[in-house]
Amino acid sequence: MSNPFFDQPILNSPYEYPTRHWELDEEGQPTQQIVEKRRPAEFVTPIPKAKKRKRSRQQELGLDDDADLESEVSTAQQQYAKTAELVNDIRAEVDAWRKYADAKSQGVTPETARLLDHWRNHAFSGVRPFFCQVEAVETVIWLTEVAPKTKKGQDFLARLEQANDEANPGLDRLALKLATGAGKTTVMAMLIAWQTINAVRRPGSKRYTRGFLVVAPGLTIKDRLRVLQPNDPDSYYESRELVPTDLMRELGKAKIVITNYHAFKLRERMELSKGTRALLEGRGEELQTLETEGQMIQRVMPDLMGIKNVMVLNDEAHHCYREKPGDPDEDDALDADEKEDAKENAEAARMWISGLEAVQRKLGLLRVIDLSATPFFLRGSGYAEGTLFPWTMTDFSLMDAIECGIVKLPRVPVSDNVASSDVPIYRNLWTHIRKKMPKKGRGKATRLDPLKLPPELETALAALYGHYEKTFHQWREEGIDVPPCFIVVCNNTAASKLVHDYISGFDRENSEGETEYIPGRLELFRNYDQNGQPLARPRTLLIDSHQLESGEALDKNFREAAAVEIERFRDEIIERTRDAEAARNLTEADLLREVMNTVGKKGRLGEQIRCVVSVSMLTEGWDANTVTHILGVRAFKTQLLCEQVIGRALRRQSYDVNDSGLFDVEYADILGIPFDFTAKPVVAKPKPPRPTVHVRAVSPERDACRITFPRVEGYRVELPEERIEATFGPESTLELTTDLTGPTEARNQGIVGEAVDLNLIHTGKVRTKQVAFEIAKLLVENKFRDSNDQPKHHLYFPLVRVAQDWIENHLVCRAGTFPAQLMHRELANMAVERIAAGIVTRFEGERPIKAILDPYNPTGSTSNVRFNTSKTLRWQTDSRKCHVDWAICDSTWEQEFCRLAEQHPRVFAYVKNHNLGFEVPYLYGNVPRRYLPDFLLLVDDGRGRDDPLHLVVEVKGYRGEDAVAKKLTMDTYWVPGVNNLGDYGRWAFYELTNILTMKDEFAERLENEFRDMIAAAGGPKES
Repeated sequence: MSNPFFDQPILNSPYEYPTRHWELDEEGQPTQQIVEKRRPAEFVTPIPKAKKRKRSRQQELGLDDDADLESEVSTAQQQYAKTAELVNDIRAEVDAWRKYADAKSQGVTPETARLLDHWRNHAFSGVRPFFCQVEAVETVIWLTEVAPKTKKGQDFLARLEQANDEANPGLDRLALKLATGAGKTTVMAMLIAWQTINAVRRPGSKRYTRGFLVVAPGLTIKDRLRVLQPNDPDSYYESRELVPTDLMRELGKAKIVITNYHAFKLRERMELSKGTRALLEGRGEELQTLETEGQMIQRVMPDLMGIKNVMVLNDEAHHCYREKPGDPDEDDALDADEKEDAKENAEAARMWISGLEAVQRKLGLLRVIDLSATPFFLRGSGYAEGTLFPWTMTDFSLMDAIECGIVKLPRVPVSDNVASSDVPIYRNLWTHIRKKMPKKGRGKATRLDPLKLPPELETALAALYGHYEKTFHQWREEGIDVPPCFIVVCNNTAASKLVHDYISGFDRENSEGETEYIPGRLELFRNYDQNGQPLARPRTLLIDSHQLESGEALDKNFREAAAVEIERFRDEIIERTRDAEAARNLTEADLLREVMNTVGKKGRLGEQIRCVVSVSMLTEGWDANTVTHILGVRAFKTQLLCEQVIGRALRRQSYDVNDSGLFDVEYADILGIPFDFTAKPVVAKPKPPRPTVHVRAVSPERDACRITFPRVEGYRVELPEERIEATFGPESTLELTTDLTGPTEARNQGIVGEAVDLNLIHTGKVRTKQVAFEIAKLLVENKFRDSNDQPKHHLYFPLVRVAQDWIENHLVCRAGTFPAQLMHRELANMAVERIAAGIVTRFEGERPIKAILDPYNPTGSTSNVRFNTSKTLRWQTDSRKCHVDWAICDSTWEQEFCRLAEQHPRVFAYVKNHNLGFEVPYLYGNVPRRYLPDFLLLVDDGRGRDDPLHLVVEVKGYRGEDAVAKKLTMDTYWVPGVNNLGDYGRWAFYELTNILTMKDEFAERLENEFRDMIAAAGGPKES
């Protein structure tokens, strides 16, 4: 039977506002119905823990009616509902605010408006920011720059302040809830860019800072977050094009410290034995050898010491909170494992929050931004586990991410052939095997037999492995170089060592005292060849997550358990780097962390890892995107923990959209984790990743082809004071069509009754002069103002005459449109721009136009080009004609243009305007936009190489009204304005407009157009 939710689960584009969602019933299961609006923030998966008690079968399934449990669930749900209401209210305000186009209307700084426009509209060469990422940053911007100016915004800020006063006294925290795989690192980069650029340009403002403390829960995430440093080779600001090139200089002034919260622990300033300490203390006061808070801050964040009001970015922030006194009987209700979890959670949270409070006291904190997929209080916090942080301001849940295709769809068991079990055994495997698994203790594994695993566990491994095998071979057939990854999450090292050896193979002593090799039971995961010799590259990795993340030395027993793999990884480093000394200096923890960080990454140490057996759970924030299968071999007592572990498998393998503009569905198959979603088993066809190229300016070899250009921010135009005349040309004409106006005829009909035809015939009665009056009024208000910014009303009637002349001779109404439709403001503004341009053209010689340059970065150059892209439509450029090694093209005719530019003798140099930073400001209607022409050329127009013509070229297929506005701006404002500056050489603009007609003999016809273009530039005739 068809199940639409799982056949076609993806409803929305990852890049657009989500407009649809799957309806869920009271139990959170899909009803197969689609709701045509965005999913509201709501309580779906977080379930508080149940207190320990002897349960009936019914209670084990969570169907009991225990009053204490119901009370805790109710408390968490009420808190979630209260916070979700706030999130939904703020979301509505941000939605309304987003519609404003300019900085003044949005109530933000021009720099903020520029960044917002870039994130929303820039033509990214790779993966562009997801809508949820932009929305998260928009919310922080709105709360910072807009909310303080409005009564409703002030109410929201008051509620945020109250939540912090109750839970985090002295700290201003704001949480952003984003599903795993939604890209929290990108959000952090965008926040850093927004704050830094504003802080540099507004040094006196207290709203902004250029000092950032990024805190992670472990070293793995800390290592990965280095991309937040502007000078990192893989910096997100450049590689993901998050910051316009002309703003990168300001971003370079950011001070960013990235650390893990363990660094906040006060360290001993001197190492003393117990006896020495006792001797020194004698009978006096206790000897103080711990560093002070100030010394800790100096050690952890020396670069921030001179900066006031640092911004903190907490990654995986659910580990950071201030405990509140809980139920004194609560600990008695927990079993041993739960008590230890609670203790570890409390210690981690205490260290993290105390460190931030110390920074607040010593340096001052502007704000703490928390990022987490699960910003809920953990066990041991004193709050009901699963209670949402009340300072959460955004919510993009796992369901939202699934519906937008941003993450893989998790599939869990829904049925099996065990008649005695009410729920599938593999849904919660641990309840069936826990008594048969070894107790905690790292030394126990050496006395246990890997071949005596509980049968349920062996069968689960075999079942999931069988599906993995199919996926593995499919990836091979699709040409994907790295293998899919299978994860086993265990409860302790003894269990993980058993599972690891069962999977990958092991040596043991037989009855004769000889060592014999036992092959791993899962062939693709074996670390030994058929002769029992260790493989040069292990396929299965054993990891102790807790030890790796703290940065402390690995436990001796664990080092011994993983000794073979560690030594082989060390050998591989020597083989790759030829540096034996460097390999010897790497600790076991360094090696294992590097392998784990690079699982599935081509050319890195963990490239060919197929299976990871992890103690506890893999690192939150671990960004491997090749994980396809997870087996849980531990207790999962809350949905919070389920979502965190399953999150390790949710990162997509491919980010290429299909023909519908959506992502194709990808799946993660899960056993042993009782998550709340169901699906039927299907092997999704993988999509191989696109190869990437590094595009850069080649210096100094190609410096002769460098092209520099002005960064224009606007235009200074001195219009006439009294005499108003205009010169109109072909670009002055405006065609009113239904593409611009919308339908002009329609029929409305009900189920029964007479139909009615709707049309615009009645608007034809509006006189042309009445329309001219309205346009003249707009011209006076928007284009003709004195030095005091007052409209020049005395020019009104001369402008009416000019407007009436334009309407009669340069307005074309088609498809049932009428001049009266120019009364609509957007259309009227199009008319205003054309008439104003005609006036400017008429007085060009008498009143020269000047281009206004960016005061911070007035000159751009091809020297600054450096980015990565997976776009396949590209042209490898001729080193004699282009400073940049690749031209990233948008069409095949652009590739043909590159060929012609390289062959033509009068073209000195050219460059494709992709990530170049060359932009032209213009107005389309009443909306300010930025135009990116296709090519820049240096052309010989008769004055030689020392004085070339700078030719801006647009290769046009379809020429709509937007293209007309661009050309009008180039011809009327940009080219004359830049030429009048006199500092950037001579410039011209040319538009190739007949591309769509070139279906036959394309190359020949484009070449003819190219020759005509060069000829139009002037200069010597070709032989």
